[in-house]
Amino acid sequence: MTSENFIDLPPLLSARGTVRLPGSKSISNRVLLLAALARGTTEVRDLLHSDDTGRMLDALRILGVKIESMGGNAYRVDGCGGNFSETRGARFSVKQAELFLGNAGTAFRPLTAALALSGGDYKLSGVARMHERPIGDLVDALRELGADIEFLDNEGFPPLQIHPATLTGVGRVSVRGDVSSQFLTALLMALPLLNSEVTVEVVGELISKPYIEITLAMMASFGVTVQRDGWSSFTVAAGSHYVSPGVIYVEGDASSASYFLAAGAIGGGPVRIEGVGSGSIQGDVQFADALALMGAQIEMGANWMEASAPKSGNLKAVELDCNHIPDAAMTLAVVALFAEGTTTLRNIASWRVKETDRIAAMATELRKVGATVEEGEDFIRITPPKTATNKTSGSGLVSLIASWLRSPQSSAPRSALLNPASGIDTYDDHRMAMCFSLAAFGAGGIRINDPRCVAKTFPNFFTLFHDVVQAVPVIAIDGPSASGKGTVAQLVAERLGFHYLDSGALYRLLVLAAQRDKVLLTDESGLAALAERIEIRFEANQIFLDGIQVGDELRGEQCAAAASRVAALPRVRAALLAKQHAFRRAPGLVADGRDMGSVVFPDADLKIFLTASAEARAERRYKQLMEKGNGANIAALLLDIRARDERDTQRSASPLQQAPGASLLDTTALDIEQAVQEILARYPAQGSKEPGPV
Repeated sequence: MTSENFIDLPPLLSARGTVRLPGSKSISNRVLLLAALARGTTEVRDLLHSDDTGRMLDALRILGVKIESMGGNAYRVDGCGGNFSETRGARFSVKQAELFLGNAGTAFRPLTAALALSGGDYKLSGVARMHERPIGDLVDALRELGADIEFLDNEGFPPLQIHPATLTGVGRVSVRGDVSSQFLTALLMALPLLNSEVTVEVVGELISKPYIEITLAMMASFGVTVQRDGWSSFTVAAGSHYVSPGVIYVEGDASSASYFLAAGAIGGGPVRIEGVGSGSIQGDVQFADALALMGAQIEMGANWMEASAPKSGNLKAVELDCNHIPDAAMTLAVVALFAEGTTTLRNIASWRVKETDRIAAMATELRKVGATVEEGEDFIRITPPKTATNKTSGSGLVSLIASWLRSPQSSAPRSALLNPASGIDTYDDHRMAMCFSLAAFGAGGIRINDPRCVAKTFPNFFTLFHDVVQAVPVIAIDGPSASGKGTVAQLVAERLGFHYLDSGALYRLLVLAAQRDKVLLTDESGLAALAERIEIRFEANQIFLDGIQVGDELRGEQCAAAASRVAALPRVRAALLAKQHAFRRAPGLVADGRDMGSVVFPDADLKIFLTASAEARAERRYKQLMEKGNGANIAALLLDIRARDERDTQRSASPLQQAPGASLLDTTALDIEQAVQEILARYPAQGSKEPGPV
């Protein structure tokens, strides 16, 4: 289920396939700025289309840079060669502008430096979170060079006002390296504008070193080679200036690769990503090494990587210094849910000054799904949840899933450890949304709130994720009262080794609970509250309500009629929806009811609308009652069936109707076995491929 506010990912069974990655955000925005500052025209190919790159494109156009779309992911950028001065380097033609840069740190920090050294009057602002992200250390370094920068609100933070200034040409400046590598990146990219030699000294340990490697490689592509003394100082020579390479290609995003490689490691695989590999300049390709340490099978070529689950056993916990993979390390935090043992990720202090405080956000959301989490200033420690019943060997959700695969006939729904009712909050952080999509490999699927935040770097993430994952398959069998769907559905489930859900039993159980607790059947609020708190368990042919076995009282006509009325109440149906979703577990589910294919499982692999004439259904019900020794009147049964059909068809909440994509099966002239065989014959047409996708 998807809306503007959330996306529901069903429980996932496996992952397999190939993904072509979008361009790297870090490379895309660096290339755009360097192309704008260069002499000549640059064709940028495979540029990432995202909110962050959109902010950079908009800003450069406002600054007078001519940028032309060539179609697809290609752009032609005319650099500032016409504004080039041998004494002052390249300059933007627009000298006064206001730029809104959203939450794009890869646009905000480098543009701050470039504009501070460009001799104009510029205001830079962003969203509220951008105004909470520190920039004071970069501003201090720029002021050493003579820049005139004013903090408009809070000292050390955006928004900023940049004024024209007389630059000093000082030969040595310092910048902190232990807050964000983007400060050093911004300085280095802007220094050729001075046309004098400047050495940048790094104060403190430089974090996210691989991102500096990207910066140096991109600058070299545009003709500027930076001299370096390890990671402690970097020198841009006098006379350095950018020259267009003509055509430049943007690598696939290695951080984005992490989600799909992790899916292969958790979901069996192989999952292959194309566009980045062993030849990459991006540090996040080393995420594959981290997965290998956890036991995943990894293969790699110059422009591709592939991940599969361990050859034997489960993924194993790791303790890892993640300074070299700060963004991709977030993916490891969710992979830890599926590993045996406690995973510790260290040296991740930069998480706290990203799109959100990622250490705090990750800890909060991991706890929602049952993990035990410890957080510190620069680390996070994750122990995966255990099963509710402690009946599985090993630890973690991999053992839980494996136990379900070993005993597919057990239909007692365990607690949906990875299906918090409120969903996973994403904090307007694209990586939170993408990381936690992997949690759908757990027991009950997952709800991701505000999924649109992925537009920052990966707008079509959920589409590509959909293409490589396979959901736990569902056969939905809907139909009117007494159509035989319950008997048929149960037999189909037995033949396939799937779990079985009798949705009608849930409403009958609610009626029994209401009678027990003296809740009126007309009290919609009371019934909805009761539906949320009752515990329902099915074991073989036994049914339990709050731990007590129920029997014939569930089957009576009076209970069935009351359940039909209760089922027409919208709030009751909504309250029972999560309980129905909890039955969807490996290796598959057969569910019967009146809205299984339309509301509860709209993504079902096979949808059947099973029906029969009212007369045939009345006769079948009559025979059932007589076999049980209950008196019955066939004419009265026929009237009752027609009345139920009318009521179920006309009700406002989930009216009885054939779901879109459902195939009709009229069993008036069929016996039970013939109906079962017909459904089994139709299922392979839907299920000959891997089980149905998200």
